[in-house]
Amino acid sequence: MSAFLANWGIGNPELGVIMLVLFVAFIMLGFPIAFTLMALGVFFGYYAMGDLVFSLVVQRTYSVMTNDVLISIPLFVFMGYVIERANVLDRLFRSLQLAAGPVPASLALATLATCAIFATATGIVGAVVTLMGLLAFPAMLRAGYDVKLSAAVVCAGGCLGILIPPSVMLILYGATAGVSVVKLYAGAFFPGIMLAGLYILLTIVLALLNPKLAPKLNDNPSDVDKELSPGALKFFRSPMPSIIYAAFIGAVIWFHDLGATWIVVFTIFGIGNAYYAWRLPGVYFTLLSSFLPLGALIASALGTIVFGIATPSEAAAMGSLGALILALLYGANYDVAWKRWLVSIYGIAVGALLVGLFLFVPFRTFAISFLLMTIVVVLPLIPFNRFGFTALSESIYLTARTTAMVCWLFIGSFIFSAVFAYLGGHGPIEKFVLWMNLNQTGFMILAQVIIFVLGWPLEWTEIIVIFMPIFLPLLKTFDIDPLFFGLLVALNIQTSFLSPPVAMAPFYLKGVAPSWVNINDIFRGVLPYMLVVIVSMIMLYAFPQIGLALPNYLYPGSKTTVAGFAENIDATFLFGTGIVALLVTAGLFFRALPAGGKMHRWVGTEFEPYTALFFTTGVALSFTLLLSGAIKIWF
Repeated sequence: MSAFLANWGIGNPELGVIMLVLFVAFIMLGFPIAFTLMALGVFFGYYAMGDLVFSLVVQRTYSVMTNDVLISIPLFVFMGYVIERANVLDRLFRSLQLAAGPVPASLALATLATCAIFATATGIVGAVVTLMGLLAFPAMLRAGYDVKLSAAVVCAGGCLGILIPPSVMLILYGATAGVSVVKLYAGAFFPGIMLAGLYILLTIVLALLNPKLAPKLNDNPSDVDKELSPGALKFFRSPMPSIIYAAFIGAVIWFHDLGATWIVVFTIFGIGNAYYAWRLPGVYFTLLSSFLPLGALIASALGTIVFGIATPSEAAAMGSLGALILALLYGANYDVAWKRWLVSIYGIAVGALLVGLFLFVPFRTFAISFLLMTIVVVLPLIPFNRFGFTALSESIYLTARTTAMVCWLFIGSFIFSAVFAYLGGHGPIEKFVLWMNLNQTGFMILAQVIIFVLGWPLEWTEIIVIFMPIFLPLLKTFDIDPLFFGLLVALNIQTSFLSPPVAMAPFYLKGVAPSWVNINDIFRGVLPYMLVVIVSMIMLYAFPQIGLALPNYLYPGSKTTVAGFAENIDATFLFGTGIVALLVTAGLFFRALPAGGKMHRWVGTEFEPYTALFFTTGVALSFTLLLSGAIKIWF
């Protein structure tokens, strides 16, 4: 066999490339990914190394099962599935919808904000898109929203879970590339916020250019005040919330000796907080009761990772416990008075503990006290709870299924990658790339274009576990940091959920949407939001500090330095260019706004979303230039 292949000029490196091509072909034919990887690895491995390939299979399987980083995957997945069944999302969506009432496209903005928050708590794209497709999508259609816009915000917002921590994709990339998951989480935080902000900005611009896409709602936020008891209404309209907030912040500033910048930030936030509580106490309480518990869960899971208090696995365990507690608190039957009093006292006690944590209580004492107190409160709430055994067993089953899929994928990819490396399959690919004589920027563009194209037929799991090991050896050749490359890949993989023909997010939505909603309308609506992802990638590559500032600040001992577009440009020039770009964009935008009942000639046509995309890009670029110039001037 070897002689026959040699006569055709096919050696081991060429066999590696054939192995890779066969994998893509089999996946396109619909074969299971994990078992295709293992089958190809064993087949080609047996040809190359004989019986040793079976020892390789055992060793790689054992290495996956003992990988400490991968332990966090089932725990984070379990946390997401528990929250999905805890009825947290509908309350959060309603509160954000009421809070965004006066803003154009408030229902769509509430959908995006809920998706971003829920994605931070779960990291599961399918769960977020499906739930929002059942909750927000029908609400937008009933309100007269455009089908394409409604579908786009659900799909685009739901995909944020693959980027915003705790993202399972970042854990897999970290395990594959040997990059710290903690630094990846810190690095992905601001790009995730930037992408969510661009989605929101594009939606607002679309609604302003064509108000028919997102009609204003008739809901009056003050109607929610009637749901509050007279005592609660009186409390929120009294000076007490402001006094409590001022006392807490004053103590924190005093004990921790915070600078003037933080004092100004806390003061502005306190004034807005007090005004909102006085003006709309019902909406304020709804936001407080829905967002605060979920925010505390996110902070406990992510904050402990980012600030080095716990490893990702330990933080995932804390998040899973927190999700169970949250589910039991939300699912309890509060028709009985003593349960309402118990939870009220519990909330006050937790607030006091948090104050103590900020001031003088050691974290270990806080954690033990909080855990014991929570167990005492939650145990009486278990009987007649809406989050019962059925919901728990469903969460465990779905977690086991997802974890098994990820583990088999990793076993298959480890076997495939080991045989591919043994055959020397990287050699021809590396020679081809070097033959192209690219510089660093050229290789980065080529790699991202390949990943973007691979996202059409393949899912993100295949891209990470198969194609990342091919790119990683080339990063050293072109002096590219794997952390920064991973952040660009995380942004790029958003497109694999949105771009046909395997666009999973539109298909998730189509599965729960009304029968008359056309999949082509969903694809057309999603396309401008997919282009926003490409805009965000360009911004991150031009201004790397968007992703690297937080990990470099938190971990100064291992700073990552990447020269961006603004590295050698004068700060005054950057700031001035930002002002000019903002003025030009604003002038063009105001000319495009409807005036006297007439709309711009591109509004209401197929070019409408791309006109909005142009203005969104202009505003985003302007503020990025202004911020880069300001940072250079001040620091």
